[in-house]
Amino acid sequence: MAYWLCITTEENWKVIREKNVWGVPERHRNTIAKVKPGDKLLIYLKQEKIGDEIKEPRIVAVYEVVSEPFRDSTKIFKTPKGMGSETFPLRIKIKPIKIFDKPIEFKPLIPKLKFITNKKKWSGHLMGKAMREIPEDDFRLITEKA
Repeated sequence: MAYWLCITTEENWKVIREKNVWGVPERHRNTIAKVKPGDKLLIYLKQEKIGDEIKEPRIVAVYEVVSEPFRDSTKIFKTPKGMGSETFPLRIKIKPIKIFDKPIEFKPLIPKLKFITNKKKWSGHLMGKAMREIPEDDFRLITEKA
């Protein structure tokens, strides 16, 4: 079993919750190809400005993968600025294990996370990625905070 940090926006988190599906752009096909049923996903919402409020990066849920990756170009996800008409066609079906009542703040975890080797420039470990594999220890550290 593998553990993944899935990086998304507030708007696409709503889609994930409603449809129990995770999707990534074509350029991430090699990453999503490694995902298998039974793998665990942490849903990470990146820092965003919504209206006048800055929402800090946070983890909102744990999901389990219940399908092999498949292709579906139906437009269900909101495309972030600068990504053209990307539909995130490479998808997996997922089921919720736990949706946190109170999101887990991400920044306080950084000093303890093994996958973040550069603690000062931690966002570089996530930038440009849709998802990344993380060690089981990091997964446990995060989920114990919930």
